[in-house]
Amino acid sequence: MARFTRIEVAIKMKETGMVPVFYHKDIEVCKKVLQACYEGGVRVFEFTNRGDFANEVFAELNKYAAAQTPEMILGIGSVVDAGTTSLYIQSGANFVVSPVLNAEMARVCNRRKIAWSPGCGSLTEISYAEELGAEVVKIFPATQVGGPAFVKGIKGPFPWTSIMPTGGVEPTEENLKAWFDAGVHCVGMGSKLFVKDADGNIDYKGLSHKVSQTIDLIKTLRAK
Repeated sequence: MARFTRIEVAIKMKETGMVPVFYHKDIEVCKKVLQACYEGGVRVFEFTNRGDFANEVFAELNKYAAAQTPEMILGIGSVVDAGTTSLYIQSGANFVVSPVLNAEMARVCNRRKIAWSPGCGSLTEISYAEELGAEVVKIFPATQVGGPAFVKGIKGPFPWTSIMPTGGVEPTEENLKAWFDAGVHCVGMGSKLFVKDADGNIDYKGLSHKVSQTIDLIKTLRAK
């Protein structure tokens, strides 16, 4: 059962402004990444369903989050069907993110009052997603569907829409300024956020620092 309501998820996404997107098959690596992000100020984290037995890793990670990072809202991403949605909800997913718009997934999430963010690439898809109950819609791949200009275009006729771009978002002032000036609710960030050492391993201290810097940068950009 989810520890956080869908309203709490949407509010916290807005407050922190960013959602790290991450997958690794090693649960110990996942725990260290989650802890590093938590220490850096992250409170919403998307684990992605991208490998064999990912659901088992997620279930263990969610138990760890509840015990060691109690304010962290852990959700699942890269889910494309209703069956997989149910599987992760059973493991306590607090929100479900998809690269596609699937109405059956919406129905499963709504029955359990779980936050659902589908991937959209047009105003028609966004409108349909909101009709199905999506509070925050994901645009994906964000750069390819039009980038910040697309968001700005959507916010004209649909000023109420809450958008989370994922794909092509970078933790730089230039990139983030463009997205937040366009009016995004928050941003999803993957590989460009995760600092690695000379051997290609994740630098956990560096990650924590990078996350903290990025959250501070978002706060500064919003204040201007």
